[in-house]
Amino acid sequence: MSRVRFPWLVVAGAMGTSLLVGCSDDEKSGAPELPSSTCFGVFTPAELAPFVGSGDEVRVDSPGDLRLTAGRNRATCNIEVDGKPRLTASAGRRPPGQEVSWGSEVEKHHPEALPYIGNSKLWDSGAAVVLGCNGPSGEAFDLTLFIDAVPDGLKQGERRPAFATLMKKFMESARQQAGCGP
Repeated sequence: MSRVRFPWLVVAGAMGTSLLVGCSDDEKSGAPELPSSTCFGVFTPAELAPFVGSGDEVRVDSPGDLRLTAGRNRATCNIEVDGKPRLTASAGRRPPGQEVSWGSEVEKHHPEALPYIGNSKLWDSGAAVVLGCNGPSGEAFDLTLFIDAVPDGLKQGERRPAFATLMKKFMESARQQAGCGP
C-alpha cells in the first residue's frame, strides 16, 4: 500500500496565515461582498460570512466546478480579503485505498473525527475528509476534501460545529460534481 500525505503545504500555509490575520490596529470596515455562489459553486455568502471577516476588497480564486477526472485531479478555492488569506477549500482525486497521513499541522490542533463520516478530521479552523468513490464508468478513486479558514467571526464553541456543517455541504456537492457514486 502506498502512502500519500494530505496537502499539508496548503494546510501549513493557511494555518500560518490565519494566525497573522487580525493583528492590525487599523479600523475595520464592514463585511466584504462575496459572489452569490463561491468556491466551485458550492457555498453561499451567508455560509462563508463567519470566515471572511471584515474588509473592503474580496478576491476569490476558484474554478467554477469540482469535476475531477484522471486528467484534472485537483481543484482549489482561495478567498482573500484585503490581500489576506481567509479561506481555502480544496478537492483532490487520487488512486483508491492509499494510507492517509494527517500530518503534524492538523494533529497539533487536537482534531476529532467528523460525526457523520469516518476517515475525517475536524479542528477549530478546518476539516478534512477522504471518501472512497466509484466513478460513473465504474473506476474507483479516493476524493480528498479540505477546508481551512480564519474563524474569528465565531466564538470558540461555535467553530467545530460550523466547520462540520460547511464540510458536510462541501462533501455532498463534491460527491455529485466529481462523479462519486452514491
